[in-house]
Amino acid sequence: MKLVIVAGLALTTSLLALDKEPAKRLTESAAVFSEIMATPDKGIPQDLLDKAHCIVIVPSLKTGAFIVGGKYGKGYLSCRNKSGSGWSAPATVRIEGGSVGFQIGGSTTDLIMLVMSERGADKLLASKFTLGAEGSVAAGPVGRTATAQTDAQMHAEILSWSRSQGLFAGLALEGATLRQDLDDNATLYGRKLENREIVTSGMRAPKSAAALLTLLNKQSRKENPERQGSEQ
Repeated sequence: MKLVIVAGLALTTSLLALDKEPAKRLTESAAVFSEIMATPDKGIPQDLLDKAHCIVIVPSLKTGAFIVGGKYGKGYLSCRNKSGSGWSAPATVRIEGGSVGFQIGGSTTDLIMLVMSERGADKLLASKFTLGAEGSVAAGPVGRTATAQTDAQMHAEILSWSRSQGLFAGLALEGATLRQDLDDNATLYGRKLENREIVTSGMRAPKSAAALLTLLNKQSRKENPERQGSEQ
């Protein structure tokens, strides 16, 4: 009987911990975005952020390899509201990918992607999306302006960056898949919502998303007139 009670308590504790993971990941996403944008002359170019239709942030993307490599991580996406002002409630994503070749080791990387076109945003809101195959993706330029963009970057639907061991640079993610996480959406919103519904319906964001949305609005000239005036 005691063993049953102990096992039940352990299971309850584990479930409570899982329930808190999506909210904790939102806090981590806000911290990642804040730290990268605060890096002098090495963050995401301001003009690209201002033009972006959506943003994806995946804190602590896990990469491991022993001959066959793999990537796995969870994070969030938010898109600009239809009104053109402000960012949507965040929807959850999982990113998975693999590669084959001579490689060994493992690392943890913070990942940010900007979706630069309406077409790319529409594809991103599908239940599953393959980077490169279903939408062009390129490593994003680093710095406060986008003058270093190559031709490929200028025409890419998605630009991606990574931060690993303090280094921040563009990242190529060809072949990785991005899919919605209905279970994490249910934890945040109380039911298994599709990402498209969360992002496009004007849904109210959970309290745990307040820090991230405040930062997105603060860093975007469209939503922050004070920032726009100070940078002209």
